[in-house]
Amino acid sequence: MACQLACPNRTEQSAARLLSTSFGRAALRAALLCCVVMLMAATAALDARMRQDRLTLVTASGEHAIEIEVAETAEEKSLGLMFRSSLADGKGMLFPYPAAQEITMWMRNTLIPLDMVFIRADGTVHRIEARTEPLSEAIVASKGPVTGVLELAGGAAERLGLKAGDKVRHGHFKGK
Repeated sequence: MACQLACPNRTEQSAARLLSTSFGRAALRAALLCCVVMLMAATAALDARMRQDRLTLVTASGEHAIEIEVAETAEEKSLGLMFRSSLADGKGMLFPYPAAQEITMWMRNTLIPLDMVFIRADGTVHRIEARTEPLSEAIVASKGPVTGVLELAGGAAERLGLKAGDKVRHGHFKGK
């Protein structure tokens, strides 16, 4: 530690020399792989704790049951569907909020396109942002007060015929 404080350039040069060797590159790859595996394990553990539930989309083409994970805590909402390589049809994730508000989302670390369905307190679909761009940090806003966001696989809303004004039946929404 004293050498690092007294001679920071020497430490940087030593690190650069180590990384220029095949051993150093292999050690760096192993460390990065370890970090990725730990992150994936933490993500899988969090996914396993999310509450499983079901909701129904009521569209002109009929009723469609969707198996959902419910992101209830701040930690679960922060993670969402990040790092997932797929999302099956008929599956999704619901982000419920206790009061109607403007909600913003993004796709950071999300590897697959998603449809974001913004839902009002009474279960009415307010708007849909279809096929969001993976890994984007662009803000996707509800553009009005909503109490929930349902994320589906990109293109699922269109396949199901889901549009603004349709209904979502789930205990979180107080249908009228």
